Amino acid sequence: MKLTAAPVSAQPSFFGQLRHKLPKDTGIFVVMVVMALIFEMAGWYVRDQSFLLNTNRLVLIVLQIAIIGIIAVGVTQVIITTGIDLSSGSVIALAAVVAASLAQTSDSMSPMFPALVNLPAIIPFCAGIGVGLICGFINGVLVTRTGIPSFIATLGMMVSARGLAQYYTQGNPVSFLSDSFSAIGQGAMPVIIFFAIAALFHTALKYTRYGKYIYAIGSNMISAKVSGINVNKYLLLVYTIAGALAGLAGVVLAARVSSGQSSMGMSYELDAITAAVIGGSSLMGGVGRITGTLIGAVILGLIKSGFTFIGVDAYVQDIIKGIIIVSAVAIDMRRNRKKR
Repeated sequence: MKLTAAPVSAQPSFFGQLRHKLPKDTGIFVVMVVMALIFEMAGWYVRDQSFLLNTNRLVLIVLQIAIIGIIAVGVTQVIITTGIDLSSGSVIALAAVVAASLAQTSDSMSPMFPALVNLPAIIPFCAGIGVGLICGFINGVLVTRTGIPSFIATLGMMVSARGLAQYYTQGNPVSFLSDSFSAIGQGAMPVIIFFAIAALFHTALKYTRYGKYIYAIGSNMISAKVSGINVNKYLLLVYTIAGALAGLAGVVLAARVSSGQSSMGMSYELDAITAAVIGGSSLMGGVGRITGTLIGAVILGLIKSGFTFIGVDAYVQDIIKGIIIVSAVAIDMRRNRKKR
């Protein structure tokens, strides 16, 4: 009787076991640390001073991250559902000018609404968020009710919202805002708002039915429908949330600079998408984490501030940013092909 040895199942290597035990965002976190150290060394080499040990620079990075991060939280959720939102930057501008117009004081030489000056800060705050919410709701209706691809629907909103902001202000800045409104964007308040929003939606995505359903929709929309999920309802909710967060970012930005301008938010939507993709969100849908997006936003802030610090031309920075976006998407597509 011939005996054969039973097949031995392959045991994962030590590094493989370690990789599975580490948090999912460890890799991107390591990239962030390495980039910070590279800019620190470059700072000493090029300018003979520290990049990281400069309080003013770090504060500026954090404030930049906060504005981009708020809209990136909404954009991440859209990407998880296999969608894209190109309208957030323009929605920021529209929300900013509307909020600023309702936050003017009687000291203004030419208030937009003379009968509505010195209003409580809560009114322009809610108005700005409301504008974003309406824009996001329209995006959601276009995507779910007409079947228009999210790229086209949000592209249309991007152009329309920017045009509305310019028409609303006639191209003029809206200034002389109340101190109570401006306080929303001063000091650590933008960062506090960002972390509160990030914590809220990290919890929602990880522990609630809402998160479970949008991951299911992004993974396989047909299966989600078959399993009884009201796909259109949740897609509408996702786009509405993304719009509301863009509106909130517009309010914070207007409060931070004490002015509302129709040129605000230029290319912010691309920065938000970049932060989400760098942080591990897949444009194929079904994959994405708020913690990863947060780290992605920090990396983006480091890149911008670091290149400015060592004297890289702004045009070259845009070229590098474009390369980073394409590389991140290429890596994501390669990873998805391997999974399939």
